Formats: sequence, structure tokens, C-alpha cells
Amino acid sequence: MCRNNDMWLMHLVSNGPDQQAALADLRAELLHGLRRALATWALVDEAFLEDVVQDALVRILGRLHQFEGRSRFLTWATAIVIRIAMSELRRRRWQDVSLDAVIENVDFTPERASEDDPGPHTQWAQKAILDAMHDVIQNQLTEKQRAVLLAELKGMPQDEIARHIGSNRNAVYKLTHDARKRLKRSLEAAGYEAADIHTAFAE
Repeated sequence: MCRNNDMWLMHLVSNGPDQQAALADLRAELLHGLRRALATWALVDEAFLEDVVQDALVRILGRLHQFEGRSRFLTWATAIVIRIAMSELRRRRWQDVSLDAVIENVDFTPERASEDDPGPHTQWAQKAILDAMHDVIQNQLTEKQRAVLLAELKGMPQDEIARHIGSNRNAVYKLTHDARKRLKRSLEAAGYEAADIHTAFAE
């Protein structure tokens, strides 16, 4: 059955056959969209897709009031299921990686920060800023701040960081927020501004 945005919302908030039919159709559409989006990803099986879609259906029903109609309903719903899938894949990627392994030998070099081959002046600017960042991270942050900030910079999700340090996501967010504020203040005190950092690492 073809539905416009209004019909999707009307059927999903109703009770009875209309809601059940809309849920079945939405589930099928989300599975189809997710299969296409993750077709080339390893370790994505049917059970994973089913679990993600089920989670997405619950979230979508709880957020119907947030749908503003600026896109097709199915486009909005598919974006939600893909975000959930990507978050779960990131979590699985990091779940067996120790925090110590993530933060050891962190490489603060211009080559790691920029993929292009910058000129000598840009290389100098990058190195100066990275040296300043390295000094702050190593000498001005607490051990926990340093660990969570480095792990986040390496790409570890905050949920996984929290699990490794025996804490929760809110505490990890506060630790990284405070660490970033300290880093920003220290760079500003050393004479660097946001524009300097952007210029040094812009493509």
C-alpha cells in the first residue's frame, strides 16, 4: 500500500489493523533499505539486520512527534535505522579492544592530521600546534581525562570508553568536555586561535 506522510503518521498512531499493517510495511521497507546500505559490510547478517530494525521501529514510534514533514516519511525513518546500525557496528568494532591498546603510542604528527602534502610553512604551523596539544594532553590533564580524550580522538565510542573505565556515558562526556576546555584554554594561552588551527589543517 502506498502511503503519503500523513497516512503513515495516521496509521502508525492508530490502533488495530491499520497500525499493524503500517508496522509490517515499515519493517519491510527498513529491512530493504538497510540491506542495500550495508550490502558491502562484513559481519552483517540477517539476525543483525532484524535486531537493528526492531530497535529502529521502537525509536521511530517514540519519535513520531519529531517528524516535521520536510522529507518523505520513509526517508526520515531509513535515516534513523541506518544511524542505529552504524552505532552498533562501531560498538562491535571496539568492544574487544582494550583502552590501553587504543591510547598507547598516539602519534601527534602532521602526516596523521592531514592527508595532503602541505608546504614547509604549513608543516611548521601544524607541528607547532600539535606539539602544543601534545604538551597539554601529557602534562595538564588528569590521567582519566587524558585516557578518555585520546580514546575519543582515536575513534572509540563514548559508550565503549565508559564500559572500559567502569563508568557511564554522562561521566565520560563530562571528562572529555572538561579536557577539551582545558586544551582550548591552553592553546589560546599559547597564542593560538581557532582560525590558526583551521588554517594549519585546512585542505
